[in-house]
Amino acid sequence: MNAIRRLLICSVLLAACGAGMPSAAQEEFIVVASTTSTQNSGLFGYMLPKFTAKTGIQVRVVAQGTGQALATGRRGDADVVFVHDELAEAKFIKGGFGVGRKDVMYNDFVLIGPKGDPAQVAGGKDIVAALKKVHAVKAPFVSRGDKSGTNAAELRLWKVAGIDPVTGRGAWYRETGSGMGPSLNTASAMDAYIFSDRGTWLNFKNRGDLTVLVEGDGRLFNQYGVMLVNPAKHPHVKRDLGQAFIDWLVSDEGQKTIASYKVGGEPLFFPNANGG
Repeated sequence: MNAIRRLLICSVLLAACGAGMPSAAQEEFIVVASTTSTQNSGLFGYMLPKFTAKTGIQVRVVAQGTGQALATGRRGDADVVFVHDELAEAKFIKGGFGVGRKDVMYNDFVLIGPKGDPAQVAGGKDIVAALKKVHAVKAPFVSRGDKSGTNAAELRLWKVAGIDPVTGRGAWYRETGSGMGPSLNTASAMDAYIFSDRGTWLNFKNRGDLTVLVEGDGRLFNQYGVMLVNPAKHPHVKRDLGQAFIDWLVSDEGQKTIASYKVGGEPLFFPNANGG
């Protein structure tokens, strides 16, 4: 009898100890499907610890091209989508896959190329004219080719230029099918032109002979938006935790955090959740 009693007491004590210990299953976290530029630029590494410190919510980032990130959201494999292709985002919302989209921040795209500049586009502000010159001399050009927001913006500009580099491409046009960082590495190795978001470029170390050649065209504006994956379509979505992240991003604190992230003293993103 005494032995049985001792066994019961030990069982109760073990259960009590277990109840008092936090488990991984109890950890509050969300999954955010986002573009590679927010990751490669270093923004998430700077920003997310501040959000977690304030809320206790961990953020697990799935860094993909915008097209892939939206596909992840459509499947319900993320709680929040944070991307930069307003046309694709509008289709995502219209299809019922996302709710409550909000502007968060912007920067711009730039045309990068070798300092030797065989297409002679340096210093220009007309991105379409520059692409026509690159095509005319068949200078090496690296494209992400991954259906990302950056890739979509690049292809729209080729279309405005009246050029289809994908269908009629030759050896001069190379699609990597990868993110911005690896694509920049490829361009650096090839001394090629490449269309990039400024944030990733500023944080990119392996520049080789590459430099910014074309910037300042209004068509290079690059808006980022965030939205909750629709819980009505995917009931397992963590509505409250996801919304807490979105609310923080567009709050004064979140916007100031984004504005304070700089590389070499230069800001990579400009907050505009409140129309700024």
